[in-house]
Amino acid sequence: MILRTLCPITVAVLSLGLFPQISPAQILREGEEEKTTSMGKQYEGIVRVECASIVPDYKTPWNPGLPSGGSGTAFMIAPNLFLTNAHVVSNANRLMIKKVGDAQPYLAQIKFIAHDCDLALLEVRKPTAFKNVKPLEIGDEIPKLDTTVKVVGYPIGGERISVTRGVVSRIDFVAYSHSGVDHHLAIQIDAAINPGNSGGPVIQGTKVVGVAFQGYSGNVAQNTGYMIPTPVMRRFLKDVEDGKYDHYVDLSASDFPLLNPAQRAALGLPDDGQGIMVATVDSSGSAGGKLETGDVLLAIDGNPIASNGFIDLGGEQVDMAEIAERKFSGDKLQLKVWRNKAAIDVEIELKRLQAYLMNAQNYEKRPEYVMFAGLVFQPLDMNMMVAHNITNPRVRYYFNYYATNELFKDHPQVIVLTQVLPDSINTHVKDFAQNVVEEINGVPIKTLRDVESAFKIDPAGDHVIIKLEGEGRPIVFEKKLIAEAQARIKKKYDVKQDAFVTDGQ
Repeated sequence: MILRTLCPITVAVLSLGLFPQISPAQILREGEEEKTTSMGKQYEGIVRVECASIVPDYKTPWNPGLPSGGSGTAFMIAPNLFLTNAHVVSNANRLMIKKVGDAQPYLAQIKFIAHDCDLALLEVRKPTAFKNVKPLEIGDEIPKLDTTVKVVGYPIGGERISVTRGVVSRIDFVAYSHSGVDHHLAIQIDAAINPGNSGGPVIQGTKVVGVAFQGYSGNVAQNTGYMIPTPVMRRFLKDVEDGKYDHYVDLSASDFPLLNPAQRAALGLPDDGQGIMVATVDSSGSAGGKLETGDVLLAIDGNPIASNGFIDLGGEQVDMAEIAERKFSGDKLQLKVWRNKAAIDVEIELKRLQAYLMNAQNYEKRPEYVMFAGLVFQPLDMNMMVAHNITNPRVRYYFNYYATNELFKDHPQVIVLTQVLPDSINTHVKDFAQNVVEEINGVPIKTLRDVESAFKIDPAGDHVIIKLEGEGRPIVFEKKLIAEAQARIKKKYDVKQDAFVTDGQ
């Protein structure tokens, strides 16, 4: 699998597969029951996925994109339904599936894709090719610590199936590198990393207990990989039962440990190691108007919350967010809250908070833009920030604090003058690049649609005036020169259309 995502944390986390290859003979010596002669039939439902993709080009958003590609693994979970990682098939232009013992590739397509939990469902356009293949069964339980699992897939781009082995070493709530912002339950396995296992099943006994999906890069935490566990898999499959994917919901509140005995005493709490304090609440999120900064969460859906934010779920210590993780939009969450030295019950209806997507990686999305007199305007998001290597402090403030400081209330989109395509009409404008747009021809700019509309207005006087936040000097063009310059610039830089704007954020 060619890698396209990095998690923006100190240690880079890569969307990769897992585990060093071991031979079938080794498996037999360790007491496995499978026979090498029947291995092809046994793993017939585990397929190699080859993806040809077009990666959107946010540097020149008028271009169709950059060709890329790679391979990964998927496995059949129901007739003509194959589960894999979203990062294996993101931005797919063409998908081919190959099964064990069959040299014929089969054209496939994405049925559902969930970038927030790095999962996707595929279907083959010629399902008869797999009519006699037995689907793999997904287990109900999370594998216990210090138990052995095996991963089956096609690591290092190999054509032949590989069986690998690892030991469950940690059950954690971690960042999923594919989106760069989402955190979910994941299981760490003590083994090395092999690219290409991505999307492959992690098997314990006869059932699938996870999907191999990412591991650490570099020299830190070697022999460490992660798999997506069954609760995340089952939630995704439940979500798409109605024919669409509705995404994860969120409590939309941050917290911090409540371990200081003096602080607990001041709040009227016993020093019993229970309860975690609410630090911030997103007013537009699920907890808005329900929780307050300084509240202490004592229990969630009847599960006592420890002072480090963990709960006991199925005999495992997991982050309390796991309770909300398993719910859907519109579901209720019951909280026991300590406020003003008394316990109260609070009910919250869960929903998705979209503002955090400012910091998420985008896929299957054509870049939006407006080009006017060589000035390129684009909405602020992660892909645009990376493509243009934005260093402007004001733009970075909007990017870093868009959700936490609720900047989205005044700026449904933050519009940035990302670059200037050099031309005689804009020789004085180059230094204005990488600034936030405030106003065009007297129109306040809140979305890219505002930019497009403002340039269609015939302003009074002989000039087009663009104001940028924090800049005392406006950008000024002579109206009579615009049409000729626009045609000249489009031809010179092969810009097929002046703008591409949708009404979605």
